[in-house]
Amino acid sequence: MKNRSISFYILAMVLATGSNAQASDYVLSKDNTHVATTALKYKTKRPLLQDRLFVSQAVEAEIRRIKSELTNPKLAWMFENCFPNTLDTTVRYRKTDGKDDTVVYTGDIHAMWLRDSGAQVWPYVQLANQDPELKAMLAGVIRRQFKCINIDPYANAFLDPYDPNPDHQWMRDMTDMKEGLHERKWEIDSLCYPLRLAYHYWKTTGDISIFDEEWLQAIENILKTFKEQQRKNGVGPYRFQRRTERQLDTMNNNGLGNPVNPVGLIVSCFRPSDDATTYQFLIPSNFFAVTSLRKAAEILVTVNKETAMSEECVHLAQEVEDALRRYAVCNHPQYGQIYAFEVDGFGNQYLMDDSNAPSLLSMAYLGDVDVNDPIYQNTRKFVWSKDNPYFFKGTAGEGIGGPHIGYDMIWPMSIMMKAFTSQDDKEIVWCVKTLMNTDADTGFIHESFHKDNPANFTRAWFAWQNTLFGELILKLVNEGKTDLLNSIQ
Repeated sequence: MKNRSISFYILAMVLATGSNAQASDYVLSKDNTHVATTALKYKTKRPLLQDRLFVSQAVEAEIRRIKSELTNPKLAWMFENCFPNTLDTTVRYRKTDGKDDTVVYTGDIHAMWLRDSGAQVWPYVQLANQDPELKAMLAGVIRRQFKCINIDPYANAFLDPYDPNPDHQWMRDMTDMKEGLHERKWEIDSLCYPLRLAYHYWKTTGDISIFDEEWLQAIENILKTFKEQQRKNGVGPYRFQRRTERQLDTMNNNGLGNPVNPVGLIVSCFRPSDDATTYQFLIPSNFFAVTSLRKAAEILVTVNKETAMSEECVHLAQEVEDALRRYAVCNHPQYGQIYAFEVDGFGNQYLMDDSNAPSLLSMAYLGDVDVNDPIYQNTRKFVWSKDNPYFFKGTAGEGIGGPHIGYDMIWPMSIMMKAFTSQDDKEIVWCVKTLMNTDADTGFIHESFHKDNPANFTRAWFAWQNTLFGELILKLVNEGKTDLLNSIQ
């Protein structure tokens, strides 16, 4: 009788809270005496169903499946809030000229970053074959990314052409700004993430319809831009300056940045954090370029029968890889051989890591190096130590930050990358527990938090971090680590 009474009470609460709650949102504790208390504390933070921008039945089914596996109520709650956050709040799907077209905002900024959008929808690709609408939306993201590259391959962020109130705050930047651009910071990874996503989508779904003339034009632009930024034939056409008090929001030397020696590596004027590089050969991004070019080469030769362009991608990838072997590694007095963060080809090396991906830590997550590569493992130890100037440790947690936010601010993304690249169950548990303990009781992951106070955080709505957390938990469950997650207290 007692259980029946409590169940009735739960149902009454569900009905009282309205359509935003479901019975499954409340049955999170096996001890019925604590069900009601737990339910009220961990009520879903998702938008009302009618307010969600995109709904995927496959994603909803996956949320129910994972929640049913997790016994920690806060972890289940955070997964439900975070995993669909990109779909719930940032996706604008439509048809343009009869083809799928999807703009994905980064969250609290109404603009589409090529990097962020490619990462935000990445974990949904594995579900594409179970949901035709989800598959169409993903195809639309890829098509939109190709369109953006063809507008300007040097730009990192673009406006939604249907946004009635576009954000034009950077139109005064001293660079070749064009209609449709939000920001024009040249970052290698902006051209790599679309290739990574398109390849993953193709391998998962077999859909080749996305590889049309727009795709071929995008590849031409990517190759042209990468070669220009090897700077073998001069500095190239790109310059960038901004009127700002932030040193890393602009570039010195009349917008060209610090000099580089053309050794085969590709210049990235800005990091994935949107901060300017110091030495412009950004090593993690050059590794990313190698794997991305090889993915593009496989698509070109298999789908498009474009042998010459495919070989061009392969040749460039090999040239960059050879240069990485010569210039990317340094001998550290404590850690031995490690990868530098930035180099200039003259012999200068910057030893640090930034939290945003690609980073040195995230290279194994992105598949750019083998997780068992001894140099990567040495590097992994270095970046997660006080010898990395942007590693912070406090009473709330530890992790990597960066100059984008400043001293003592840890990015949860670095903790997630530590978990993604870990082969140690205790380390994984620590990472997940730290992420759970530093959400400031919001149920979401933030851009950064203070090492001593999680309530001091930046960006309450940052969809990439949220979806990445969902991706991590989904991966761990699928790899048979549910008991490990359920051991977290």
